[in-house]
Amino acid sequence: MGKEYIASPKLHQLESKRKRLTWILAVSGLCILSYLLGAWNTKTPTPSTQSEVYTRVGCKDEGSPSATSGGRGGDGSSVELPSSALDFESHHQLVVNSSEETQQFPPCDFAYSEYTPCQDPNRGRKFDRKMLKYRERHCPSKEELLRCLIPAPPNYKSPFKWPQSRDYAWYGNIPHKELSIEKAVQNWIQVEGDRFRFPGGGTMFPRGADAYIDDIADLIPLTSGNIRTAIDTGCGVASWGAYLLKRDIIAMSFAPRDTHEAQVWFALERGVPAMIGIMASKRLPYPSRAFDMAHCSRCLIPWHQYGGMYLAEVDRVLRPGGYWILSGPPIRWKKYWRGWERTEEDLKQEQDGIEDVARRLCWKKLIEKGDLAIWQKPINQIECVQSQKTPNICKSDNADAAWYTNMENCITPLPEVGSSDEVAGGALEKWPDRAFAIPPRINSGSIPGITVEKFREDNEMWKDRVTHYKRIISALQQGHYRNVMDMNAYLGGFAAALLKYPVWVMNVVPATSDRNTLGIIYERGFIGTYQDWCEAFSTYPRTYDLIHAGGVFSLYQDRCDITYILLEMDRILRPEGTVIFRDAVEILVKIKSITDGMKWKSQIMDHESGPFNPEKILLAVKSYWTGEAKQEQN
Repeated sequence: MGKEYIASPKLHQLESKRKRLTWILAVSGLCILSYLLGAWNTKTPTPSTQSEVYTRVGCKDEGSPSATSGGRGGDGSSVELPSSALDFESHHQLVVNSSEETQQFPPCDFAYSEYTPCQDPNRGRKFDRKMLKYRERHCPSKEELLRCLIPAPPNYKSPFKWPQSRDYAWYGNIPHKELSIEKAVQNWIQVEGDRFRFPGGGTMFPRGADAYIDDIADLIPLTSGNIRTAIDTGCGVASWGAYLLKRDIIAMSFAPRDTHEAQVWFALERGVPAMIGIMASKRLPYPSRAFDMAHCSRCLIPWHQYGGMYLAEVDRVLRPGGYWILSGPPIRWKKYWRGWERTEEDLKQEQDGIEDVARRLCWKKLIEKGDLAIWQKPINQIECVQSQKTPNICKSDNADAAWYTNMENCITPLPEVGSSDEVAGGALEKWPDRAFAIPPRINSGSIPGITVEKFREDNEMWKDRVTHYKRIISALQQGHYRNVMDMNAYLGGFAAALLKYPVWVMNVVPATSDRNTLGIIYERGFIGTYQDWCEAFSTYPRTYDLIHAGGVFSLYQDRCDITYILLEMDRILRPEGTVIFRDAVEILVKIKSITDGMKWKSQIMDHESGPFNPEKILLAVKSYWTGEAKQEQN
């Protein structure tokens, strides 16, 4: 009697997947063959692409969803999905780590309309106030996670299009007048009927952000293309970042939640890059050598305290040769000390402390003129090491680690150089050539597996993808999108391919990724952050117009419940916002079964290369709906 062969469960699953893939290919082949035979018999023009063949054959389920979302925005516009869809659900099933199969998600209570899960003020009060740790990220436990949809305000409207949005926002979208009252003299924000107006003012730029930036441009070369990425600490409503954009400089602006009500929210509503964040005890969620310029305009950060740790963190994220700009206390304290309600001795001690920390970091003070003081980081550390007997160089070997990583009070080591005039890590091309030039981190081979050839192939791939997206998403060309997020940005190819559109992209590199590529993205002249998608993102609700999720759920399906990732995407997506998912068809089917219960309209579509590619696209649109604020009882 022969031995019986007993297949393991894993082998059984692989065999099952193989059969399903064979079935898809067989059906696809039959559909294409039948179409071509029909076309030959009826003289129908031959389609030019595989995708067109598959679509025109009609190989889809008759019960596939409607093409139109049926939603509406404040401007009366509607967002449509393309008419061609593929339904794989009846033939592909995969058990993914998620909750129930067909759950309908109810609206959350309207009290959650402004909910920021990891920066919830109520939760933050439980943590240490020292170094403002209570304002850092403190995410809800699994038991605290919401299984409902964050409602928009009753009078929510689609935001103004860029560039008009830089100056205006609807009051109904962010119904907070606190800043217009508290900062009335400083012209941060004004209420005009049913809208806000942003005059471009700020605490330290009474003539407006534009004139203030012109003052900076008189001191350092803002328009030469050498400065492309900037960071603004304690950004207010991000007017500095807003007015830098017309100079082809993109700033990552951040401020903690509730220092002034909704300041970062206003920035994002304006279409200006911003995040909720704070300099407290953890590193900023950005790689080393990321920014060409750092800025603090009365940002109230105690730069001289804790041994100068906060300036050491700025040094970590600042590129060799980068600039640090400070305006406000203690600069020009001899003139302003009475208005700042501080003693001359106190302010002098603070400035002396900052100057001392800058010297220990080997920064050179370029100028102090008017209300501005500017320092420059050296292009390498040769002179620094030679000039200090015992320079305080950090011992840690991963300067790019920045996800829940403690700050260090030391000088972040720079890559070694061969001469004193060589830029550590490699010099960058001027903008806009920087976007497609080979990034130094790739040229040096510092990230295993990422080669020049792969970089070029990635750029070509994204050109094809965005050309395809332009065909299937009409809103992309119509200017409906401004704030875009790439949840799994890799080399920043999506952002590069979108350069001709009036958008900016938050490039997210998952903290769980095998390769830390965020430094490459910054070297290309784009901005981004680290993020673990098992947690909430550091932003307010309804702050992104378009989200791209390529391979995200393959990456996270075994790490956490994907239902909560989708609910987080719903939280940060605007009503009538769009999501592009790219993944294996089995995962997309599962995603669709969840988003169908989230008031999203979606369709599974072919890969741009045609039906034979196992990766598919799920295009989804969030429906327009609003919550209702409870009436106050007399």
